[in-house]
Amino acid sequence: MAPQDALTGWDENATAEAYEAFTRAHPMYNATSVDLAARAGLADAALVVDLCGGAGATARAILGMVPDRARVVSVDNAGAMQRVGRRALSDPRLSWITAPAEQLAEHVPAGGVDAVVCNSAIWKTDTPAVFAAVARVLRPGGRFVFNIGGGFAGVHHPDEHAVRTGPSLNALILQIAARDHDYTPPSKTTDAAPKLPLETVTTELTAAGLALVGTEVTAQHGTMAEKKAWLSIPVFARPAGGGLTHAQRMEILDAAYALTAPDAVTVTSWLVVVAQRPTGTP
Repeated sequence: MAPQDALTGWDENATAEAYEAFTRAHPMYNATSVDLAARAGLADAALVVDLCGGAGATARAILGMVPDRARVVSVDNAGAMQRVGRRALSDPRLSWITAPAEQLAEHVPAGGVDAVVCNSAIWKTDTPAVFAAVARVLRPGGRFVFNIGGGFAGVHHPDEHAVRTGPSLNALILQIAARDHDYTPPSKTTDAAPKLPLETVTTELTAAGLALVGTEVTAQHGTMAEKKAWLSIPVFARPAGGGLTHAQRMEILDAAYALTAPDAVTVTSWLVVVAQRPTGTP
């Protein structure tokens, strides 16, 4: 689960390079991208939007499923991420638009999009505004497919508990930061409501004129080594705050990782949502 401070920092070269390197070396973003794209019904698509597309991991999955004649538009507000993506992913069917997700309808034709796919980012946006923009650009029957991190959605796949055998890497990081760097963890609010539960999503989709087609809580299986690599990306480095430098966070991460087994299984939960612009709508 991304820390709350991962809302910012994406338009930085160090983050963009580290993120793209992670997607090449580890399966997490590629696997979630393929899962979402497969749910979007792309076999006959002519125009697909990769929303909050970053460096293009999801665009790559979409390109592998759409017809040769199709066009794919990747929209993201971080120019640094897109610069890395343009270098790593060259396909004449793909174009890049640097803009916030909330401004989607200003950049693609209204009613002309067959599907919008958003991987690992929707909770970072103004969701009512984004849902309204998506509804505007989708054709009748067009699909909107996105996922929400389990912590933000308030869901947990059973595998999360089944494979856990000791402290998480995140918990170890906090312990070492407190012990060695006088870090004071933020107080926990055990009854804090999730940021974007399904009830809220459903209400906002309906208000935007989109119909909920289906949902599923999925589990992304990885390893402790993959988790360490993910936490090495500057925007995800922990602990957040506390005046720690990135170098100090990496020192803490190395110490925490040394207490784990690299091949130990980790599980990340996702709430996957499929919505649709109803047929027969103007």
